[in-house]
Amino acid sequence: MAFNYSAGSLVKARGREWVVLPASKPDLLVLRPLGGSDDDIAAVLPFETVDEATFAPPEPSDLGDQRAAGLLRTALRVGFRSGAGPFRSLAGIAVEPRAYQLVPLLMALRQKTVRMLISDDVGIGKTIEAGLIASELLAQGEATGLAVLCSPALAEQWQQELRTKFGLDAQLVLSSTVSRLERGLDLGQSLFDKYPHVIVSTDFIKSPRHRDDFVRHCPDLVIVDEAHTCVVADDTSTASQNQLRYELLRRVAADESRHLLLVTATPHSGKESAFRNLLGLVKPELAGASLDSESGRKLLAQHFVARKRADVRQFLTKEDGLSDDSLAERTAFPSDRYFKDETYKLSPEYRALLDDAIAYASERVEQADSQGKREARIAWWSAIALLRSLVSSPRAAAQTLRTRSAAAIAASAEEADKLGAPLNSDAADSDAMEGMDVAPGAETTEDPRSYLAELADIAEQLEGPVKDLKLKALIKHLKALLADGHNPIVFCRYIPTAEYLAAQLENDKESGKRGPLGARTVVKAVTGTLSPQQRIERIEKLAEEAGPDAAARRVLIATDCLSEGVNLQHHFDAVVHYDLAWNPTRHDQREGRVDRYGQRKDQVRVITLYGDDNGIDGKVLEVLIKKHRQIKKDLGISVSIPDELSTGVTDAIVEWLLMRGREDEDALFSADAFKVSADKLDSDWNSAAEREKASRSRFAQRSVHPQEVAREVAAVREALGGAGEIDTFVRESLGALGAVLRGDAGADFTAQVSGTPVALRDALAPTVGAEVIEKDRPIPFRTDPAVARGEAALVRTDPVVGALASHVLNAALDTQADGARPARRCGVVTTDAVGTMTTLLLVRYRFHLTLPSRSGDKQLVAEDARLVAFEGSARKAEWLSPERARDLLDATASESTDRHYAERTTTRLLSQLRDVYGHLENYGEELAAELDASHRRVRQASGEIVRGLSVTVQKPADILGAYVYLPAAPAAAPADAPGVSA
Repeated sequence: MAFNYSAGSLVKARGREWVVLPASKPDLLVLRPLGGSDDDIAAVLPFETVDEATFAPPEPSDLGDQRAAGLLRTALRVGFRSGAGPFRSLAGIAVEPRAYQLVPLLMALRQKTVRMLISDDVGIGKTIEAGLIASELLAQGEATGLAVLCSPALAEQWQQELRTKFGLDAQLVLSSTVSRLERGLDLGQSLFDKYPHVIVSTDFIKSPRHRDDFVRHCPDLVIVDEAHTCVVADDTSTASQNQLRYELLRRVAADESRHLLLVTATPHSGKESAFRNLLGLVKPELAGASLDSESGRKLLAQHFVARKRADVRQFLTKEDGLSDDSLAERTAFPSDRYFKDETYKLSPEYRALLDDAIAYASERVEQADSQGKREARIAWWSAIALLRSLVSSPRAAAQTLRTRSAAAIAASAEEADKLGAPLNSDAADSDAMEGMDVAPGAETTEDPRSYLAELADIAEQLEGPVKDLKLKALIKHLKALLADGHNPIVFCRYIPTAEYLAAQLENDKESGKRGPLGARTVVKAVTGTLSPQQRIERIEKLAEEAGPDAAARRVLIATDCLSEGVNLQHHFDAVVHYDLAWNPTRHDQREGRVDRYGQRKDQVRVITLYGDDNGIDGKVLEVLIKKHRQIKKDLGISVSIPDELSTGVTDAIVEWLLMRGREDEDALFSADAFKVSADKLDSDWNSAAEREKASRSRFAQRSVHPQEVAREVAAVREALGGAGEIDTFVRESLGALGAVLRGDAGADFTAQVSGTPVALRDALAPTVGAEVIEKDRPIPFRTDPAVARGEAALVRTDPVVGALASHVLNAALDTQADGARPARRCGVVTTDAVGTMTTLLLVRYRFHLTLPSRSGDKQLVAEDARLVAFEGSARKAEWLSPERARDLLDATASESTDRHYAERTTTRLLSQLRDVYGHLENYGEELAAELDASHRRVRQASGEIVRGLSVTVQKPADILGAYVYLPAAPAAAPADAPGVSA
């Protein structure tokens, strides 16, 4: 028997009701459960029994109170996973984007082939913005596969973000996983054909063998994270890692039909040609376009978005040109960072060790200069390794003094630089710092009894706060931060230093050792010895050990393996630079891990420790770090400086130290070589800052106006609900179900759910953890969508909110459900809010959409819930505006209503509802026309995208709820007082 059901029809099969999907055929029905998600889709064959279904009307005896309509409406809308609006993915993703994050999405949907450079400031949410575009293109059928190119350290974080927030499962393609993945391939099959969504290490894929395979089978949508590390300036002479990545991206971008999203907070590295090459990947014409001309700026505006926090801190307000602040969104970014530079002096023993090391390094460099260029460069890198490790910590010094220099095996001066530079400099794009936190070697001989080995023995004797006064200073400043309620991260340059600090600061339960920071302070170290996933696990373990107690404190000791990509704002709110980086961009990257959206402290504290008498720190701080801070304060954004300029300054400092020693260090600033390097850096940096300032003004996001964003945000909130609605729903539902709530209205609160129905507790356990439910721990609900693990956000896409909404909806539809049922399908309320009998209907509409895409027309079924209201009887209904219908949800009962009278009123209403079917159908047609116009408006820039688009409403609509509001009886006139005549 062949099936003959149109898309959107209701059918009954396997004991439940389903919606027929467009993929159905005469011999196969593809069904989604009514109110279910795409994860529950099933196929039904002709031999199974399938009947046409109609949605059952409410039962007059199942009456709810004044909250019933609002709770049912919200529960229904939270469950939608296939919204009918132009943003197909928003209903199904597990993140509620900020309004400003919709701007790149709107820009992308106006392009036939999406090419975007997303350069919003650190912490604004570029990953979310790229994920929104990707999920939307995939949902619409404009893309069939996704590749994310990123550093290996960020690969697992990208995988988790895509899976948990966007429902996209992507395979990790790394050097550590590729062999396993390739074993599962068929003969001649490419890895990138088998797995449609992949996250690929840029360092792995740039090799010729894998690069060629990737280019041939590359998905039609590519996201490039930290894209500034994948381009080079035109004057680059060596085959750098960036050059290899650039060649890869040029081949990927050469396919004009491929969607390409480039993501970076620092598009301008200080070299104009590198910026132009980055733009050329987006659109070749941009590489040579005059960006000073109106036409050039207009072309760039279609593909480039770069905003500071100040641009989006308050969005969709009157200042943006809107008529009122009804849609205003205020994002709680931290205010300006609080900087404090703290100094320390060397102990006499440590000073003697440093002087001996400087004398040795100076003599070694002088001797090598006469032995040849190769020997000179080996000695140079050995000297830098020696000085930097000594300034870092005694343990790093000891390891460096005993370790053979990486440059010692070089066959030429060029090879010595190639081997020595990565471990000893702080280039801003050093492959995301992976493997760069090991202590470098300084030894150039293989004699275990060498002079450096003797110095290493002395260094080991200096561990501890008595002789290591840098550690003593750190303890002092950490105590102050902890006393002020902060949870700091201490950043170090080397793994031995981080491990040394952790050993000195932590409490050891096994040995009974108590650290100097107090018994309630948990200290952990995270370094490059751990895999990226192990790093995340250790941070989570640190947070778990500290626990929710407000008196407990967390201290994380980390190397720069955590200075990019990993978001730490939920657990930490202060940064201590224990070791100065020799490139100020590295400091900004470290601070950006906690100073970002989701940080609860209004001000992030930054303490920079520097040695007053070690000959290096004070100069680096003065010339590089403070200059960088001032430029960022003036512009509101970080301005990078080319690595060679900062290296020129630090080289001059080291040369002076080796030639003159520490005693004459104040004369450095007047030395000719230093002045030349410093002046060159100052001039070029100021020029870069001016260019950046001008470009931010010239290239400000103007292709999408706030009014356009406001219109789409209003439509999304109308269809899916806003934050205020969710807050009310969660509080009222949990309260009605027996939960214990603590917290003020309109603010964060907690809920203990031991008194709620078993079915709800079972549904919540997978989202908050079984232990939380079993031990009745409070579940924190946050008004801020950026929440930590174990917390719930008051947004419709939060898993806890989804589980609650599902329970409330199912209980409302099942009159036999056990326990409290906060939402009901009908009710009668006597209220002062109406002057005549008014009926409110909650109606579910289903729409059949035909959306043209590059891969052909895509047929979809989507749902929408609307409130409609009329005054008087159904036969002579006076229909109210949508705004007045929504206002009825806020109506409160002014007096109780007799239950028998309420049941008779509801019975009479339900028997007359056929008289309003015509209006409901007409309203459905109006909604379909509005949706059609909305789809076309969002895609207005490309006629091909909207050609063939259609939206039709499925009839009849489902009446989920019917609620009658009766006017309160007028108060009786007061009787005349005795003895008083009229």
